[in-house]
Amino acid sequence: MQIRTFLFIIILGAIGALAALNWEAFNTPTALWLGVTTVQASLGLVMLGLTALLTLFFLAVIISLQSSVLLEARRHAKELQVHRERADQAEASRFIELRRLVEAEMQSVGQQNLELRGALLDRMERLQGGIALAIEESGNTVAAHIGELEDRLERGTNVETPNRLA
Repeated sequence: MQIRTFLFIIILGAIGALAALNWEAFNTPTALWLGVTTVQASLGLVMLGLTALLTLFFLAVIISLQSSVLLEARRHAKELQVHRERADQAEASRFIELRRLVEAEMQSVGQQNLELRGALLDRMERLQGGIALAIEESGNTVAAHIGELEDRLERGTNVETPNRLA
């Protein structure tokens, strides 16, 4: 319970207790000046009635404020829900756009990979061809040297040996 409500109940209880304990004094008729005329009435009952009227007025104001606050809170909750849905849609569209971007990048990387692979395979084929040609030339050179050595041996000429340092 809020402190304001607690104080309100205590004050109303005090007014009620004062009226009950002093009922005779509240009921005693008195001459009351109303600004234009004088009337005979019980001042306590008039004041008690005005207090009750003021209490009812404040209760109506409180109920009115509470209902307007509740309606405003409800309106804000609806607006918040609309904004939340819009934010969710924007986030979803960003995820979709990010997904498209990632897919495009993956395709680009895949295409670059294929191009690099093709270039690498071409280079490897050229290198393989160069190696095969070098091996063939080397084999031809060795075969020529062997053939020359065989010719010299058949002719009986001396084969020169390279000088070795010992």
